[in-house]
Amino acid sequence: MENHKVFFEDKGLVPYKECWDYQLGQFHEMTDRKKWNKLNPELEKATESRLIFCSHPHVYTLGKSGKEQNLLLTESELKFHGAEFYHINRGGDITYHGPGQIVGYPIFDLDFFFHDIHKFIDKLEDAIIATLSEYGIEAGRGPKGFTGVWIDWENPEKARKICAVGMHTSRWVTMHGFALNVNTNLDYYKHIIPCGIDDKAVTSIQAELGKQIDEQEVKDLLKSKIALELNIQEFA
Repeated sequence: MENHKVFFEDKGLVPYKECWDYQLGQFHEMTDRKKWNKLNPELEKATESRLIFCSHPHVYTLGKSGKEQNLLLTESELKFHGAEFYHINRGGDITYHGPGQIVGYPIFDLDFFFHDIHKFIDKLEDAIIATLSEYGIEAGRGPKGFTGVWIDWENPEKARKICAVGMHTSRWVTMHGFALNVNTNLDYYKHIIPCGIDDKAVTSIQAELGKQIDEQEVKDLLKSKIALELNIQEFA
C-alpha cells in the first residue's frame, strides 16, 4: 500500500441522493483512472481511496437483488413519515438509513489491499464488532447468507441486527458500505422487512445499553478499528 493515500471525510447529516451522487463521482473517477492506467502504464496516475462517514435523513434503499414488496409503505405513506425511497446498485435487499446512524462508504482501490471483496467485507465487519466490544456489546456475524453484524444470532428468539452491510464493486473499486445503528429511531424499521428477513429484530447501541450514546466517540473508535483491520497507517 506504499504511496497509496486513503482520505477520510465526515459529511455529517447529508441527503441520501447528494451523497450517492458524490460516491458515484468518486467511484467513476477511480475506475476511469484505472482504465487509463491500463492503456498508459508509462504515465500511470495514482488512485486515492476514500472512507466517508455520514448519516442521512429518513430514507429506504433497495439493493439490486431485493424485492420491492419488502417496503411496506405506499408513496403517500412515505411522504407522511418524511422518508424517501431509492433503488440502488449495491447487493442485498431493503434497509433504512436515518439520523442517529453511522453510515460508512469506503471507496477503495482493492489493488492496494487484496483482490477479495468477501475478505474486505469481513474486515469491515470485524472493525464494527471490535467497536461494539468497547461498549460491552458482544456481536458477530450470522451464518452464510445473512450479511451484517448481529447480536445473539444463535438464539432465534433473541437474534437482532445492529449493522447492515451491502457493497458494489467494479475493477476492484468498492462503493456503498455499512450502516451502524447508534441512536437510531428503530420505529422506522417497522415499515420494511429489513434485508428481506421477516423474523428477526433490529437493534441499536442505544437500545442495547439503555442510554443515549456519544456518536462522535463511536465514529472515532470505528475509524481507528477500520484503520487497524485494513493496515491503514494514517488517513490523509
